[in-house]
Amino acid sequence: MLDIKLITENPQKIQEALKKKLFEVDFEPLLSLVEERKKLLIKVETSKAEQNRLSGSVPHIKKSGGDVSAIFAKVKELSAQNAADEAHLKVVEEQIFDFVAGLPNIPDEDLLPGGKENNRVVYEYGKMPTFDFKIKDHVELAESLGLVDYERAAKISGSGTWIYTGQGAMLEWGLINYFIANHLQDGYQFILPPHILNYESGFVAGQFPKFNDAVFTLEGVTPKKFILPTAETALVNLHRNEILDANSLPRKYFAYTPCYRSEAGSYRTEERGMIRGYQFNKVEIVQYTTEEGSDAAFEEMVGKARRLVEQLGLHFHVSKLAAGDCSHAMARTYDIEVYIPSMATYKEVSSVSNARDYQARRGMMRYRDKVTGKTKFLHTLNASGLATSRLVPAILEQFQQADGSVIVPEVLRPFMGGISKLEAKK
Repeated sequence: MLDIKLITENPQKIQEALKKKLFEVDFEPLLSLVEERKKLLIKVETSKAEQNRLSGSVPHIKKSGGDVSAIFAKVKELSAQNAADEAHLKVVEEQIFDFVAGLPNIPDEDLLPGGKENNRVVYEYGKMPTFDFKIKDHVELAESLGLVDYERAAKISGSGTWIYTGQGAMLEWGLINYFIANHLQDGYQFILPPHILNYESGFVAGQFPKFNDAVFTLEGVTPKKFILPTAETALVNLHRNEILDANSLPRKYFAYTPCYRSEAGSYRTEERGMIRGYQFNKVEIVQYTTEEGSDAAFEEMVGKARRLVEQLGLHFHVSKLAAGDCSHAMARTYDIEVYIPSMATYKEVSSVSNARDYQARRGMMRYRDKVTGKTKFLHTLNASGLATSRLVPAILEQFQQADGSVIVPEVLRPFMGGISKLEAKK
């Protein structure tokens, strides 16, 4: 959530900043509501002061034998008007809150405006793989090697799902354990959060109210609950309504969870197999930092996600997203994108994002400044560390051999019982 003070002090500047994110907004209705709230607050406080003054005069008037009936009538009249004004004030404040809650985060100043067309590659690792034989795509490789069962997944669940089988399940679990081992070594605290979350969690993360349709909600459950689309949604709510000691920052967490995303209608034919699905596995890392530590935390997390892919030996690049391609709640994002040979394109396996104080304002998450002793809003950052559903296709396709087998990256072999090659069972 944006600081409303920033908007009221310089609405034109914020309007122009949000245009970079392809978000058009007219602040006049909001400014009118803010002015109306100001007048109502003055009216209510003035009325209360008058009621107190009149009530305070009653003992003196009674003592001198005067009639206080007119005073009681006036106090009653003021009280009734005050109740009406306070009810009106509540409505106005709710309208202000709803308006501001619907606004996206302000993009960092160094981001280019516009959408995907203005994303820029800032880092590239390894050479694009070449082959002297006709390559297979990851779906054909997974099925021929007995790693994934798409047909039975469709039978028991539906389209957009898959079942890892045999060495495919070992590869998936090996990736997850490889990520976990790295994050533990880097001092991140392991969290296994609940998968069913309340509405407040989605609101703080910035998914609600804008992206209600992108999650699976539980029908017949009151109050509203939904299945997490990413562990970030849980992790960025750990310190909701808390004030942290600055000396305890940064707080570093990671979680493994399946991720569940509705995203109805977004599935394209070229994204078959594991490229896009309703459920996939991901390890997520999150940091809570001071304002001053925010940029360093972002660079650290980009480096962590990048190294995880480098150690797998995959060809990939890092893209700095334009303002309009950053998600609703984020001020900046770098995507780590692996190359998928059969598609001749790159697919994101990690988005590293800085929300600045946007999520913290929504969740009243603060820290006490060491120097001033005053509370300030935390900065929250998140990154996939990593998502597996596109890494598995990248591993299968980039490391495939002419005989149809696939070389297992060395860093995964300790987590797969020493298996060095995936081969079809004889």
